[in-house]
Amino acid sequence: MAKDNLYTKDSGNAKIQDLAKNTEQGDGQFLTTNHGLRINDDQNSLKAGERGATLLEDFQLREKITHFDHERIPERIVHARGSAAHGYFELHESLSKYTKAKFLQTPGVRTPVFVRFSTVAGSRGSTDLARDVRGFSVKFYTEEGNYDLVGNNMPVFFIQDAVKFPDLVHAVKPEPHHEMPQAGSAHDTFWDFISLMPESMHMIMWAMSDRAIPRSLRMMEGFGVHTFRLVNENNESVFVKFHWKPVLGVHSVVWDEAQKISGKDSDFHRRDLWEAIESGNFPEWNFGVQIVAEKDEHKFEFDLLDPTKLIPEELVPVQIIGKMTLNRNPDNFFAETEQVAFHPGHIVSGIDFSNDPLLQGRLFSYTDTQLSRLGGPNFHEIPINRPIAPVHNNQRDGHMRQTINEGQSSYHPNTIGNGCPFQAKASEGGFVSYNERIDARKVRARSQSFFDHFSQATLFYNSQSAFEKNHIVNALRFELGKLETEAIRVRIVGMLTQIDPTLAAKVAKGLGMEVPKSPEKPMNLSIPADGDPKDFQPTSVVSSLKQSKALSMANTVKDNIKTRQIAILVADGVDEASLTAMKQALEAAGAKAKIIAPHLGQINSANGKQVKADQSFLTAASVLFDAVYVPDGQQSANALQAEPDAINFINEAFKHCKAIAADGAGAKFLNATDAGMKALGKNDVDKSKSTSGVLVDGSPKSFIAAIAQHRFWEREKQD
Repeated sequence: MAKDNLYTKDSGNAKIQDLAKNTEQGDGQFLTTNHGLRINDDQNSLKAGERGATLLEDFQLREKITHFDHERIPERIVHARGSAAHGYFELHESLSKYTKAKFLQTPGVRTPVFVRFSTVAGSRGSTDLARDVRGFSVKFYTEEGNYDLVGNNMPVFFIQDAVKFPDLVHAVKPEPHHEMPQAGSAHDTFWDFISLMPESMHMIMWAMSDRAIPRSLRMMEGFGVHTFRLVNENNESVFVKFHWKPVLGVHSVVWDEAQKISGKDSDFHRRDLWEAIESGNFPEWNFGVQIVAEKDEHKFEFDLLDPTKLIPEELVPVQIIGKMTLNRNPDNFFAETEQVAFHPGHIVSGIDFSNDPLLQGRLFSYTDTQLSRLGGPNFHEIPINRPIAPVHNNQRDGHMRQTINEGQSSYHPNTIGNGCPFQAKASEGGFVSYNERIDARKVRARSQSFFDHFSQATLFYNSQSAFEKNHIVNALRFELGKLETEAIRVRIVGMLTQIDPTLAAKVAKGLGMEVPKSPEKPMNLSIPADGDPKDFQPTSVVSSLKQSKALSMANTVKDNIKTRQIAILVADGVDEASLTAMKQALEAAGAKAKIIAPHLGQINSANGKQVKADQSFLTAASVLFDAVYVPDGQQSANALQAEPDAINFINEAFKHCKAIAADGAGAKFLNATDAGMKALGKNDVDKSKSTSGVLVDGSPKSFIAAIAQHRFWEREKQD
């Protein structure tokens, strides 16, 4: 046997080990499949034409995603940390013109739903307030079977093709050599990947905005992300995008606040959702659709099949067709929230897919990952996943099978079972895929219409208010400031210049670096081996739409204070009338008022009545509340002024731009804080006025109006 043969007794093991080490490191090696086949294109799935459907034949895609789907047991690889609730969807406007889906036909019909919200990158034990995309998935239990609308709280995504999803998640997850950081993207591997993927820059704008740190799961939008199809009884199709719009408006916290909430209450969102439902303040979202006729598919400056693009509402308005209400918490977290299995391929007749290459890959991936996470092919029999529609088919056995099938036949066609179960005609509700014409070559390629990576990123940034732009700048400074590799920062700032030069300059200033004179050409590392780099550079598109009102949270609903958490700071000697009047007014308006004192138990008011403290300064924190009130009472005000935690409570609430109100002696205490001095000056405590959301007139009406504004961002230092 040859001396250098891998299998020789004396040298084979060493050679195999060396080969394995080289392969693992990948230094100077070609990219291959798990079986050693060299890969020519790791950027695009195999499609029937550049804009065509992804082919089942694509063994490279299936191998890559299959391995990825089975990398973690038992928690979800992504969206591991979740919170969920039961409820119903009520249709208000029929969509029968566009779809034959029965639950979208008759106004007034209610369809049961189960909704799971989640973070993407963190583990099950991570914080609710990580800067992250939020999953927003809805399971409709319709009479035709389960329909899953598996979306996010942002309308676009980082990548255009599902073949890149394992790469994206590997990059954003904790770095493999030391498993840090948890639930955060502020590290080298994530931004290294992003710096080489300009298609991600629109999503980066969303992820660096306040949308990534919502005030509540009840106060964030939801999107189906992809373009889907609706098909009516005449087999006529339109394109559709799905939207969830919260009745309470879209609101967020600030980054400093998010970090502190993570320390004070890492279950902040989960607790908020649970308590709102338990108290009868049921979360609600209006459900809307954007409809695009087939003939208009190519009329936009972007490609409808590109998941990194949205349809601005100025071009196609969102038509509200119903409302979803969540009115019941799960009975058991594991059995329901943890075991629920969503899949974008769970559809009903009248809803179908587009050729969005990210969606096409998801149609394979979700079932595959459930096989690993839930132990086998019978996960649909877990109670939370069971349809209310009857199930009849010839699938049998498998791990954890629950159904006990009778009879001899488990195949089709058959005569022993009288031919049952029968195939259903389309007129009988049988699902028929939309008869889309496909005439294309089999290619690994991306349409040139997918190579505009910056126009909508620019549109998003230009649509933000001044404070929102400032938050994006600071978010990028924070994230990039955590990096150890300077070259990654340079590439990212270079890409920011193609979104907005001023944005790039502000970020660079915060990082103490110069803006690159010319950005590094991005796609050089992300093209097929045989591709010509000049064919894969981003195309320059200037959007005809300069701003979109719907993209800024400054334009959201600000007309109520329902479920808002208000802290009332008191100590012995508080004026009971001042306290009671404000507390009753707040609760009548739907808010939750909590009395915070130096200690738990009873607090003695000035007139001798006792007031029960809900929390002490030891357990409470301003970041857990939406606004602060200090009632009258000289002894109480003096005690609060001597309490460092009470002073910090006010100063921090002011820093985070929240509404603050005081009455009588409470106003004198307020004026003794740094926040009071900044807002009111030395001589304003006796005046009935409001300065940047700081009120000293004790008026419940004025305070309620201020809280409804959510925040007073003018307090922030603008860059």
